[in-house]
Amino acid sequence: MALILALDFGGTKLAAAIANLGSREWLRYERRLSPANTDAKTDLEIMRSLIYSLLQNIKPTAIGVSFGGPVDAVTGTVRLSHHVAGWENIPLKKLLEQEFGILASVDNDANVAALGEHRFGAGQGYDSLFYITISTGVGGGWILNGKPWRGASGMAGEIGHIVVDPAGPICLCGKQGCVERFASGPYMAQEVRENLLKEPDQLRGQRGKILRELVNNNLDLITGKVVSEAAAKGDERAIIILQRSAWALGIAIGNAANLINPQRFILGGSVTKSGENWWNVVQKTARETALPEIDFDIVSAALGDDAPLWGAVALAESGL
Repeated sequence: MALILALDFGGTKLAAAIANLGSREWLRYERRLSPANTDAKTDLEIMRSLIYSLLQNIKPTAIGVSFGGPVDAVTGTVRLSHHVAGWENIPLKKLLEQEFGILASVDNDANVAALGEHRFGAGQGYDSLFYITISTGVGGGWILNGKPWRGASGMAGEIGHIVVDPAGPICLCGKQGCVERFASGPYMAQEVRENLLKEPDQLRGQRGKILRELVNNNLDLITGKVVSEAAAKGDERAIIILQRSAWALGIAIGNAANLINPQRFILGGSVTKSGENWWNVVQKTARETALPEIDFDIVSAALGDDAPLWGAVALAESGL
């Protein structure tokens, strides 16, 4: 039986799994968080250890790779990572093929996750869809006419860098008011921390009380997940930040609907677990932004955090 090795280089995590060709279940699965201030060399070393732990002298037939950053899918070269240093122009496909002696296919995580959802998840039966991941960053992957669409140079789907507020805060990419700057988990956490630190002493016991309680007043411990938890418990500061996240994403989805007119938008990533209010704002804003004649739906990813890994399986299979 042919085996597929699936790898996921995320912004904050590394995962590897193996599955039989055509199967819907993992034979083995390994996952590890990246160390603080990690770099490409460290991530590659960790991934190698995960791979050898999985394989145990078994040789896979092909390797599929999801990478959290821009990738030249033709050559399998990683252009860079916005979240991990040292990934500039790393020939990941070549490195894997040299070490393991089998075909490897590499693509951006959002493109790969879109392929996974189309093949195995919420996109089954749809010819056109846009998968969006909202977690450490915000990215997207297109399936058009049943096939991945990467654009002229592989950069299609960068919904995180659609500008929704030209006067907004500066994003990691250098532009102001990008969707990612409002909607991603780390930026939501940063925004909350900065707001709480700016508050006058006399207000600190009133605003953000739930947020402070969740982290025992250590604001450095605030994450996107903490913001979501605080909002669910009624923290006004967290609710405002979370709603702005959903608003920015909804604007971008509505504009994408106007431009390309896909049947379905599939949302995955940790921020999508932020609760019903977040989803309601996304849906409402997207509908208000899109033309009323345009029909589409917005649904949760069926494969959850494993969408990039199952997409890596589909990517590897497509190369055989």
